[in-house]
Amino acid sequence: MVWSGAWNFLGVLVSSGAVAFGILQLLPVELILQVGSSAGFAMVFALLIAAIIWNLATWYFGLPSSSSHTLIGSIIGVGLMNQLMRGPNGTSGVDWSQAAGVGKSLLFSPVVGFIASALLLLALKAVVRVPALYKEPKQNRPPPFWIRALLILTCTGVSFAHGSNDGQKGMGLIMLILIGTVPTAYALNKAVNPAETQTFVAIAHDASSVFAKYANNAPPSGNARDDVQAYVRTRQLSTASVPALKQLTDTIANQVKGSGSLAQVPQNDVDNVRNNMYLASEAIRLMEKSNQPAFAPADKAVIDNYKKQLDHATKFIPTWVKVAVAIALGLGTMVGWKRIVVTVGEKIGKQHLTYGQGASAELVAMLTIGAADAYGLPVSTTHVLSSGVAGTMAANGSGLQWSTVRSLILAWVLTLPVSIALAAVLYWVFRHLF
Repeated sequence: MVWSGAWNFLGVLVSSGAVAFGILQLLPVELILQVGSSAGFAMVFALLIAAIIWNLATWYFGLPSSSSHTLIGSIIGVGLMNQLMRGPNGTSGVDWSQAAGVGKSLLFSPVVGFIASALLLLALKAVVRVPALYKEPKQNRPPPFWIRALLILTCTGVSFAHGSNDGQKGMGLIMLILIGTVPTAYALNKAVNPAETQTFVAIAHDASSVFAKYANNAPPSGNARDDVQAYVRTRQLSTASVPALKQLTDTIANQVKGSGSLAQVPQNDVDNVRNNMYLASEAIRLMEKSNQPAFAPADKAVIDNYKKQLDHATKFIPTWVKVAVAIALGLGTMVGWKRIVVTVGEKIGKQHLTYGQGASAELVAMLTIGAADAYGLPVSTTHVLSSGVAGTMAANGSGLQWSTVRSLILAWVLTLPVSIALAAVLYWVFRHLF
């Protein structure tokens, strides 16, 4: 487990952060913009405590529950309760289109794990005719060297992929906390140097010119930020949306240019600049997703470049946060592995897992999680690997222990509703306490 924990650690360190911020996009935009307010703190505490309660409960009972499902359910619970408390016209709720994309990755990844692992095991049996690979391990006797090397390779891949995907969820939550509690230090990426800042300003001016082409000569907005926020909240493009986004882009460029660099933005203006950038990025994301307005390819390239610059300034993860999450995930693997490993390795099938089955399930899990990470999608390592083991048991004719399978399915089915309810209740409580 030390080896596995070490590769968890490395996986976290090299992760991009795309999964972390993809999940956070599920939250209502108002809560992201007000993360340092009482509502923002209520949100963060509700997310953390709901996730901790459910994850500890399932770990205690040895159920391979999904931290991804738990966190996403908690975010949905907070979003729903926030909308209920503010009324249907007061705030945006959960971004259901984003939630649908995340839900599909969580739903289909175990199916992929089951089918692909079963097919891989059958192909392995047809090509590699080595009986030792498909026999139950003999107690207190190590496997042949080449089998041990194969298992270490696949185990390493799963550990690395797990760290790169699952570790990002903790990073996203930590960044929410830091932006809320120490905005002057973490709301903007201070690593952007003056030369990069000049490039940002030039790109912002180019984007402003593009937005002007699609403003249809509409008059300037009375309050550009409010109009952009209304578009992000309702996802309904109005005649004011594009002109307001152009004005907001000009404002951002002037704010950054006046400071010289992001590191020199005055402390009192950091929150304002960051929120302007976040709103502009979200508005661009929604416009491109809906293809309204329909930007020409050359114009779209300019806007995409501008969005990348905005995200580089606001959606970043400091190295020390990665290291902290990496240590926590690595140590958690080393300390709490046994309950889950015993369930996955010994209680899913009626027979003990063979070397070939383990290698097939781990290879498929490694590739599935790695692909999801590349596309910025959260998946559950636990569910992909468990379903992969079940797939190899079915393909091998080993049979399944239905009591364990039922427990796994129960944990999978209950995680979302329980975490939604927990987070919603906790958010309601904290909103009244703060």
